[in-house]
Amino acid sequence: MYAIVDIAGKQFKVTQDQFVYTPRLEGEAGASVEFDRVLLIDNDGKVKVGAPTVKGAKVSGKILAQEKDDKILVFKKKRRKGYKVKNGHRQSLTKVLIENIK
Repeated sequence: MYAIVDIAGKQFKVTQDQFVYTPRLEGEAGASVEFDRVLLIDNDGKVKVGAPTVKGAKVSGKILAQEKDDKILVFKKKRRKGYKVKNGHRQSLTKVLIENIK
C-alpha cells in the first residue's frame, strides 16, 4: 500500500514505516503530523485517484528531527569584468516517519 501526498507544495510517494525528508515543517521532534492532501492511494492494485484529493484519506506521521541538507555552492561570474561572487546555501529539512495511511 502506498500513497502520493502533497506536503508543503511537493509530492511524495510514501509507504508505511518510511522516512521522508520534507521541506521544513512546524513542530518539535516527537510531535505527530497529519497530511490530508492525499492525491492517490494504491491498496494492493485498487487505485483511488482524487480530483484533486481523495476524500477522507489521511496520512499520519511523526517528526523525528529538524535537520539541514548538505551545503550547495553558488558561484556567479561575468567574464572580463572582474565580477565573482561565491555563496553557500543549506536547505532546512524535516525528517518524518510515516506511521499510518488511512
